[in-house]
Amino acid sequence: MEHYHKRSNIESTNAAIKRKFGETLKSKNRIAQENELFAKIIAYNLIVVIHEICENGINPEFLQLNGLR
Repeated sequence: MEHYHKRSNIESTNAAIKRKFGETLKSKNRIAQENELFAKIIAYNLIVVIHEICENGINPEFLQLNGLR
């Protein structure tokens, strides 16, 4: 049952990414297509993290590096 649950989560995530960014890749060559897909996955993950931060009232603390503005 655990295997099915993981598969269900993966399929739900794939469907959500397709709904948000479309089902097709615009790039023509394989490497560019892989990069485009990775960019969609990263963007989706950022959206999920930001949503969870807002939903849970989390106030993120960001690292401040000396000398950088």
